[in-house]
Amino acid sequence: MARGTRRKLHFSKLYSFVCGRSKFEVDHSQIGGPGFSRVAYANAPDCSEAGNLNYGSNYVSTTKYTLATFFPKSLFEQFRRVANLYFLFTAFLSFTSLAPYSAVSIIIPLIVVIGATMLKEAIEDWRRYRQDIKVNNRKVELYHGSSTFGFTEWKNLRVGDIVKVEKDNFFPADLVMLSSSYEDGICYVETMNLDGETNLKLKQSLEVTSGLQADSSFQNFKMIIKCEDPNASLYTFVGTMEYEDQEYPLSPQQLLLRDSKLRNTDYIYGVVVFTGRDTKVMQNAMNPPSKRSKIEMKMDKLIYLLLFSLVVVSSVGSVVFGIISSDDLQVGKVKRWYFRPDDSSIYYDPKRAAVAAILHFLTAIMLYSYFIPISLYVSIEIVKVLQSIFINQDIQMYHEESNKPARARTSNLNEELGQVATILSDKTGTLTCNSMEFIKCSIAGIAYGHGFTEVERAIARRKGSLSIENEQSKENHEQAKPAIKGYNFDDARIINGNWVYEPHSDIIRMFFRLLAICHTAIPEVDEETGKISYEAESPDEAAFVIAARELGFEFYQRTQTSISIHELDPVSCKHVEKSYKLLNVLEFNSSRKRMSVVVQDDEGKLLLFSKGADSVMFEKLGKGGRGFENKTKEHMHEYADAGLRTLVLAYRRLDEEEYKSFNKRFMAAKNSITTDRDEKIEEVADSIERNLILLGATAVEDKLQNGGMKQIIITLDGPEIIHLEKDGNKEAIAKVSRDSVLYQINEGKKLLSSSNTESFALVIDGRSLAYALEDDAKNLFLQLAVGCASVICCRSSPKQKALVTRLVKAGSGKVTLAIGDGANDVGMLQEADIGVGISGAEGMQAVMASDIAISQFRFLERLLLVHGHWCYRRISLMICYFFYKNLTFGLTLFLYEAYSSFSGQPAYDDWYMSLYNVAFTSLPAIALGVFDQDVSARFCLKFPMLYQEGVQNLLFSWLQILSWMFSGVCNGLTIFFFCTTALQHRAFRKGGEVIDLEVLGATMYTCVIWVVNCQMALSISYFTLIQHMVIWGGIALWYLFLLAYGAITPTLSTSAFMVFVEGLAPTPAYWIITLFVVIATLLPCFIYLAVQMRFFPMHHNMIQWMRFDGHADDPEYCQVVRQRSVRPTTVGVSARVDATVSQLARKVHDMVHLPP
Repeated sequence: MARGTRRKLHFSKLYSFVCGRSKFEVDHSQIGGPGFSRVAYANAPDCSEAGNLNYGSNYVSTTKYTLATFFPKSLFEQFRRVANLYFLFTAFLSFTSLAPYSAVSIIIPLIVVIGATMLKEAIEDWRRYRQDIKVNNRKVELYHGSSTFGFTEWKNLRVGDIVKVEKDNFFPADLVMLSSSYEDGICYVETMNLDGETNLKLKQSLEVTSGLQADSSFQNFKMIIKCEDPNASLYTFVGTMEYEDQEYPLSPQQLLLRDSKLRNTDYIYGVVVFTGRDTKVMQNAMNPPSKRSKIEMKMDKLIYLLLFSLVVVSSVGSVVFGIISSDDLQVGKVKRWYFRPDDSSIYYDPKRAAVAAILHFLTAIMLYSYFIPISLYVSIEIVKVLQSIFINQDIQMYHEESNKPARARTSNLNEELGQVATILSDKTGTLTCNSMEFIKCSIAGIAYGHGFTEVERAIARRKGSLSIENEQSKENHEQAKPAIKGYNFDDARIINGNWVYEPHSDIIRMFFRLLAICHTAIPEVDEETGKISYEAESPDEAAFVIAARELGFEFYQRTQTSISIHELDPVSCKHVEKSYKLLNVLEFNSSRKRMSVVVQDDEGKLLLFSKGADSVMFEKLGKGGRGFENKTKEHMHEYADAGLRTLVLAYRRLDEEEYKSFNKRFMAAKNSITTDRDEKIEEVADSIERNLILLGATAVEDKLQNGGMKQIIITLDGPEIIHLEKDGNKEAIAKVSRDSVLYQINEGKKLLSSSNTESFALVIDGRSLAYALEDDAKNLFLQLAVGCASVICCRSSPKQKALVTRLVKAGSGKVTLAIGDGANDVGMLQEADIGVGISGAEGMQAVMASDIAISQFRFLERLLLVHGHWCYRRISLMICYFFYKNLTFGLTLFLYEAYSSFSGQPAYDDWYMSLYNVAFTSLPAIALGVFDQDVSARFCLKFPMLYQEGVQNLLFSWLQILSWMFSGVCNGLTIFFFCTTALQHRAFRKGGEVIDLEVLGATMYTCVIWVVNCQMALSISYFTLIQHMVIWGGIALWYLFLLAYGAITPTLSTSAFMVFVEGLAPTPAYWIITLFVVIATLLPCFIYLAVQMRFFPMHHNMIQWMRFDGHADDPEYCQVVRQRSVRPTTVGVSARVDATVSQLARKVHDMVHLPP
């Protein structure tokens, strides 16, 4: 907004920027019927009629739980995980005599794990609850009668209340506006919280209530509002107002939505029509689609696999146990005398061996539960939350100008960032700044404007041409002038009024007159400087009005019925005031793709000005208006090649009778209260937007963000289709278009198959895309698209964006990432595996629908190549490590039970087993998931091929998972057999005593703790102090626990009483066995890692060696690393770089070797 005092503008006659007033002569049949039953009694919310309606309060809750539902709902969420359900089952069994351990030892770890997750849920919901309290307790002025307003809380409002909202405050509910501080009954509204748009919207009350300017005006005020039922449509509102025995139509122009903000207006009065959950913002509030990473889904499969294996192992052990038990008593001889089968319960009774086997199966199910890592889920959640904090705190992804850091809105998808195979990006505002500059135009078939776009400069640099750069530098030096935002046009034939000497000066005059009139911009006048600025609904519309002003057609005033401009008179060469009566505005929308205005000049002539996309405007031209069509199209193709956005401008003159007929039908359609109101308006508007006369085309540049990719967009139009469009045969057009698209797709596939080295870009427009996404063509289109380095979809609708995303996501099976900045990108962001929102000029709706928010497209590089790679590697190794350490530990339990004739006897004390996952081995895994780095951020960016490890899923492939599991099995076997062989039948103490179960168990447990923690040390690439503390601290904690637990009374410590002080520590064999087992177990792994890193290195291994050898800054060595570690590809950035390098090499070769 302009600084200084803003001149008060009057818009009392303005009606939605669409049309003038008309009598309300429509069918009221739908009001009061289905879908239109809402009734609000203004200033009488306590009347009996209002009481019978029983509308909801204005209290809003966004929490997931309440005090009553927290425990049941949260517990249900936790036990939907099959692993937690399994542990709950074993906890119940632990209360029976079949349990191999005490119930407390299994229940406490389960409570800790489930409780930690529930606590996280409670904290997140508590934050939402506090935010709800803050919003519901906001204050607003409510009319209390006796001409007074008093403050009350938002939650106390009811339908029918009259409220007063002051400047820069949010609207507490959906209101029908009655009046404002402006005499004209207008106000400015910021709807960024609703639709993400940052541009101010103009709202206006009905003229009949705009005079209610004071608090005392509502002393005897009564009104009945009947309108549509609550719905989620932000842009529609249908209703009537009964006031002073008259009915008046209500439109979206009178509706002020909850959570939008009053701006540049001192105050407004309004009537509450929708409260609480009925407001449109809450009707739009929905939980985003639940997304789970592919690693997490694969982890679930691993859990199922382990559970299946556990059942199989338990079944085999139970069968063996049953067979052995049946043979215990034979001919009066007892084989396993220590079980007392002759005097036992069912469990060891040889006569009931089958039942004993079944009972043993239940015991084994409990005993082998340590194959399943109970703390895995909660550890992953902790790690992901901490990873998200690091992403949020990354100073390299902080945008200082907007004061916006990166923000991970969900932590569930961190590792997906390292596996993205396909990026689907919006262009405007995402790759670009959404900051438009008027740079070129085509008028009457003549191209004007000598500026150069960033795309043209990039092409010139690629070709090695410095002429453009030198010419641009020269022009900047010779004509240094202050920059004007939105305007970068330079052509001596047009500027400074020179257009009057051009051959088609009358057409040029009409061209710029159209730019000054055909818009919905609002002029802002700074009284201190006298300068005029514009508040426009879009950056390109502002650029057009500014360009018209700079070229002699200054728009300076708007009222309901007129638009006034200072226009350069070609005769006197002076600026004269021109006022045009504004009759109708036919608004732009995504289906019309054009905007028109009907005006009347001071001579009484009726004119229709129209501007829009070439795909709809050229077909609207009349036979006599196509004089410059071919030339204009040619120029537009050139502008598109230069990366410019184009619009076609056209006009026509109307006779009075034609306009009267149109206006009657248009007013009837506009004032209709039916569900097809918009369709009626569009149909009537289309009837007059015909037989247009072409003026030319505009070209504005949407500048690329720093780090954005340079793209060339091409549009294709077949002559056969154009011919059929002129004939208007829609069925023939559809058939020919479909056949044409299929033919081009097949030809493209042939072209791809004919070349194995060249990279290709696919360009398709929205019309062709509609046919390419049909069932019979979409698979072919996908095959062609995935074989190209880049795919550009021009002029695609929001639905098409989402459909393309769904097609790629389902068809490729790879991780897809969508990035966008506007409300039209929401479907695409929610459909993709990962949605990244850009907090740009188009507002915050894309951010609110995204999984991760960044402020600039260039930050996507660091988000993926650095944080994505790190998170993928950390989570992958962490999960593999969890399964490894539990297999190592669980296998020793199984082997000992087999060693003891499947007796169900655990090798370890109850608390040893319970604390294994919770205390002694979890923290190193969490530290790995949070802090480990295989290479630094600088090398992640320097060697993008490192990212291929995630795309190809090298670190969490089935081969990698099985190799970790195999390592766990080998380690478990080594630990058990080395320990039992070394200790069995040997003197363990000075007195010659042999070991007992407690000593064997504690010795094996010590070896397990040392092995799995040292294995973690081998797996880590980047040691920090924290990692040293948790790895070696975990081992130290085991010894401290042995001391403390052994010192407790035998009633609690049972067989572990003084086992370390008296049994283990004084014995040299304990320490020697521990050292030998750890070395023997980890030595093969160490040798394997050394051989792999030296002779079969992965991408990160090569970079580590390069850094270790001091070749990190050697360009030749770096290039060798890139060539050895990147597989040939024709897809993505690497393909584009390789193709560009090869093209430049060929050009240099031709220049050197070809004769002049």
